[in-house]
Amino acid sequence: MATPMPGFDPRAVIEGRPPGRPRIGLIVGIIAAIGCGIVVLGTDALQSVDAAGHSVAPFLIALPFALLPVPFLVGCVLLLDRLEPEPRANLVLAFAWGAGVAALLAAVINTAGLVFVTQPALGHSTGEYVSATFGAPVVEESLKGLILIILLWRRRQELDGPTDGIIYAAMVGLGFAMMENIGYYIGALVRPEVGGAKLLGATFVLRGVLSPLAHPIFTSMTGLGVAYAATHRNARWAVPLGLLAAMLLHGLWNGLTAFGLHGLAIAYAILACVLGILAGVIVADRRRIVRLIWRFLPVYEAIGVVTEADLRMLSTLRERRAARRWARRTGGRAAARAMEDYQLAATELALLHLRAQRQIISPDQFEQRRRDLLRLMAMARSAFFRRQPEPPQPPWAPRDASGFGRHRQGPAHAP
Repeated sequence: MATPMPGFDPRAVIEGRPPGRPRIGLIVGIIAAIGCGIVVLGTDALQSVDAAGHSVAPFLIALPFALLPVPFLVGCVLLLDRLEPEPRANLVLAFAWGAGVAALLAAVINTAGLVFVTQPALGHSTGEYVSATFGAPVVEESLKGLILIILLWRRRQELDGPTDGIIYAAMVGLGFAMMENIGYYIGALVRPEVGGAKLLGATFVLRGVLSPLAHPIFTSMTGLGVAYAATHRNARWAVPLGLLAAMLLHGLWNGLTAFGLHGLAIAYAILACVLGILAGVIVADRRRIVRLIWRFLPVYEAIGVVTEADLRMLSTLRERRAARRWARRTGGRAAARAMEDYQLAATELALLHLRAQRQIISPDQFEQRRRDLLRLMAMARSAFFRRQPEPPQPPWAPRDASGFGRHRQGPAHAP
């Protein structure tokens, strides 16, 4: 079991997919979403030319302003996704979907509804308010949430809990907000009567600094519903419930921000409260996963793929990082990769047991994936403990150079 087998792909085992390159459907989806994003950028450039007297300068100024906070925000999202990280290709698809497909279709549908429905029936200002408060939230949250529903349909095994739903939703929302902000910044620049540069600065502060997580927070409601449906039997009702919550929160935000500073303050207060609740959900979910590790993995001590010391190491992000550093220091990159594979496979094995207990997967599916994960854990463990002449003492087993603990202890705290 310590020797890599032909065709055995550790990353594919962890992600629960066939070995080899990502599926063609995923690649096509990313390319199509990027294509839609290019169309959105082209439309914004034409809007800039039309509004600024045949000048593309507003677009070229607005684009970097919209891109500026994105790397930091994506990095923050990825920091939350460390205990059981999602496949990077899936996250790229989610971001590209928000920036491309959702942004393009939302622009078309929202504009059509505003021009042909609400403004002719209600007038310019009232029609715009009704469209922003009642129409846009329904359209935008439906389009953003569609990729989460597709993931539930095609990659249900990737949604292991509320954190996964929040992570995917945040990536979709960040992509969508980035594209939406370009239009807002162009609109600010082409209004010289109120000082284009000053208005751009104020708009950037409001949208890029104070509320960059608004769209991710809205769509996280759908993400929570999708994640619940993925991890429970007969829980499809959670998807429309989460989508409805996203629409209501989005509509409340849009409606309140139209009432000046007081409405804006209330809207930000509501957003801050929801953000705090989501942070609490993520912390609670990490603790849940740690409890699952201690609940389901001790049975595998008998076959030598996990020890009590390993369970302690797997229980916190700090200990996991220390273990990877130890592996790199004593065995180089290959050992560090093996340690990472071991940690992820062990986490996936605990989550797999929960799915089997809830009868979300068939016994045959459970047994096949369990064998693959155990094989990977055994191979990885052999790789990072294979040293000459004498293996150094691993940091998570201070009493025993072999890495085996003597007394079972539960996790002291969540990661």
